[in-house]
Amino acid sequence: MKAVSSLRIISAVVLGLGAASVHAAGFQLLEQNASGIGNAYAGSAALGDNASTIFFNPAGMTRLNGVNVSAGVTAIKPSFKFSNDGSTGPNGSPATGGNGGDAGSLAALPNAYISWELNPSWYVGLGIGAPFGLMTEYDDDWTGRYHSKKFSIESVNINPSIAYKVNDQLSLGAGVNWMRLDAEFSRASPFINPQNGAFLGDLDATVKMNGDAWGWNLGLLYQVTPETRLGLSYRSKVKIDASGKTRVKSGTVNPAILSGGTRGALPGNANASTSVELPDSAILSVVHDLNSQWQLLGDVSWTGWSSIKSLDIQNSGHPLITSDELDLRFRDTWRIALGANYKLNHQWTLKGGIAWDQSPVHEAKYRPTSLPDNDRYWLSVGAQYNFNDRTTVDVGYTHLFLKDTAMANDTDAAKKGVVRGEYRSNAHLLGVQVSHRF
Repeated sequence: MKAVSSLRIISAVVLGLGAASVHAAGFQLLEQNASGIGNAYAGSAALGDNASTIFFNPAGMTRLNGVNVSAGVTAIKPSFKFSNDGSTGPNGSPATGGNGGDAGSLAALPNAYISWELNPSWYVGLGIGAPFGLMTEYDDDWTGRYHSKKFSIESVNINPSIAYKVNDQLSLGAGVNWMRLDAEFSRASPFINPQNGAFLGDLDATVKMNGDAWGWNLGLLYQVTPETRLGLSYRSKVKIDASGKTRVKSGTVNPAILSGGTRGALPGNANASTSVELPDSAILSVVHDLNSQWQLLGDVSWTGWSSIKSLDIQNSGHPLITSDELDLRFRDTWRIALGANYKLNHQWTLKGGIAWDQSPVHEAKYRPTSLPDNDRYWLSVGAQYNFNDRTTVDVGYTHLFLKDTAMANDTDAAKKGVVRGEYRSNAHLLGVQVSHRF
């Protein structure tokens, strides 16, 4: 009955789950638990210290006796501040507007997991999280408004999993993933008088779409020696076909100008669709117990971001609402993390970690205003408190350092202008995770 009750509680978390921030490289969200924040997620596929191992390596469930539940939340505050340096409007016209304010905003990312030891060899589990998310939002009148005013991606991933303990050294795990994606993209479009070429103001175009698809993941855990453990995991690509609506409003254009003739069709709606292949990823982790107090952690991970070359939004059903394209040309990326745990006493464990996280965006020309991303460095600290042998609480904090980021996006200068300048960016992460064994 305890296991059934826990499943009901975790299922309820789905109703409020989502992500609208960006802090790992690209729009991948590493924060699938808060217990790993204090180590910058070093050793994530080899730890297996609570039920959140279902996401990072399902084989880690074989280290958890009985029924285990784990749930947490991470507060994320990114900052993206742009400084203009030579931007232009569509067709080379003078740029107007300001720097856009701070495009980052505070968000909360929850997670929930349950694992169940069926017998000494077989284990099952369920994980709920948000592997991808992004939101940037600028002031309405900023100079890059023809490229983007708001870009938001929210995901929910439900991950049933199973693990098998082959022997005392080797464990294997697998899972299936159902993922839903909701996206919103808003930008301005200049309205030009077709008779004399005069600029009459900005139209506002907003597209909202959603879709879902299935993927899978695998994991392996190997106890090399009593002190050293290796973890290897892989998550598949997930191709999502999304559909929805594009709505065009008058924006700063006088509505009276839009009356009569073919222009009378605006404001209006169009059918929108796109297809995106979310990247696969792999993690190789090591955990080594140096002695009774010190534990060392290491991680190398890879993400196949090159699956996303562009984001093409197809609009149909309205003669004046055309299709749109974001030329991204993402590259595959690497991440390296190192961490350590120090067991202060039976109740307290102190955590620390550092990481280098490579960005899929590697040229200023193709850096989108919706994702002004760059390589970042993680500096993390945290602590774990054991109330007893069954209940633990983890707290972690990370500061992400990004060097000043050049922007020179001219991929559609005729329609959108050129955004040229520099971003100053950083992010703060603060998370809490509660884990309990029945």
